[in-house]
Amino acid sequence: MGGRPDDDLEQALLKVRTLIESTVELHRARSVQEQLITAVDGGYEAVLDAAGRLIGGAARSIDIVHSRMIGPGGPTGEEKELIYDAAELVSVRLLTVPVLLDEAFVREQFVRVRPVAIRVAPVPPLQALLVDHSRALVVADSSAGQRASIIRAPEVLHILHTLFETMWGQAVPAGERMVFESPERATLARQILGALRAGVTDEVAARELTVSVRTYRRHVADIMTLLGANSRFQAGVRAAELGLLPPQALGTDGRMR
Repeated sequence: MGGRPDDDLEQALLKVRTLIESTVELHRARSVQEQLITAVDGGYEAVLDAAGRLIGGAARSIDIVHSRMIGPGGPTGEEKELIYDAAELVSVRLLTVPVLLDEAFVREQFVRVRPVAIRVAPVPPLQALLVDHSRALVVADSSAGQRASIIRAPEVLHILHTLFETMWGQAVPAGERMVFESPERATLARQILGALRAGVTDEVAARELTVSVRTYRRHVADIMTLLGANSRFQAGVRAAELGLLPPQALGTDGRMR
């Protein structure tokens, strides 16, 4: 994508809205298209029911964009609990905007066995639930007003996932400010966590960070306490699960890099 990031995101979102609206309006009568994009009628409760079914059927991944309200007020306990209904091995990522960030929900992730990765960015208004790269629930504005749709159309899903990955890559982990208190401490913590995950010795890591080994080990102990980790390895795993570190890539031999 070229140009300013905010402009790119706005254009991508407009494209998603146009595809959804044109496909639904122009091809609603066709039985195949009925299966690819179906309207969710019945208001807020119907949207929650549809979201629950999609989350319950997820096998690998759930990506959520929460940058606009779909209900009559702030996020409800019912909405939050839907996320926790995901199967144990399903990875969940939540992308939201600062004004809608639920700090209590973020703090809950620090003590969960399988936390939700949460990031914050200036995301254009959209409510979307993407499941297994194969279906999505989208609530967005259209010329006919607010529209909720279940999407299975490949071209729309591709754009939605591209949009999500772009925004996710530009977003800031929600836990950084609450856990590490300042951008400077967050940067230092990421460097230390990266060193722990890479298996760098304390002496080498301390030298790279230009601190004493004693100071470095104190930082490690502080980070482990903040993350509720019992070992250095667990601290690295939890940091990755919380979105504080990027996931490791697989090499050609299938090992983590």
